[in-house]
Amino acid sequence: MALSDADYHEAAVTLGLETAVIKAFATVESNGAGMLPTGEPKILFERHVFYKRLKAKGINPDLAPPDICSPATGGYVGGQAEHKRLARAVAIDRDAALESASWGSFQIMGYHWKALGYPSLQSFINDMYAGERGQIKAFVKFIQINPNILSALKRKDWAAAARGYNGVDFAKNRYDQKLKQAYEAYA
Repeated sequence: MALSDADYHEAAVTLGLETAVIKAFATVESNGAGMLPTGEPKILFERHVFYKRLKAKGINPDLAPPDICSPATGGYVGGQAEHKRLARAVAIDRDAALESASWGSFQIMGYHWKALGYPSLQSFINDMYAGERGQIKAFVKFIQINPNILSALKRKDWAAAARGYNGVDFAKNRYDQKLKQAYEAYA
């Protein structure tokens, strides 16, 4: 089920932000829709994260195919094909694979499940599959546990918010500019 204006408003009130800020994130992260036509959540499988997670578990990541496991970012194919990449990674190590995807409307990384207060990785995944309401719930939790991002959003410091949300390479994809433009379109 798609998010309603009331859903966005509730998240905004919870965080003390404008509704336009929340909508801007959904627009930039997932084009405003967290589910695929198949009923699965939108994901991006991050092969460089999978590489690190396998290595941390003592599994040799160099034995996995480079299109799903590499120290380099990229390899994205988009849409339903990302779920096929994920399934191949799950066959190697389920938890590392699920933690290596960004999920839903707000593209929250699976490895954040514990910090977000989910009792298990599966509980987080269930919320992502349940629909966009579960996805916005995870986004609210993520912003709540990251006070620097929340503060940046309140100040509309798009560069600081983008750095906190997407990492130091945010400028490579003009993430801060995209957030600002999406916010201005909704404000």
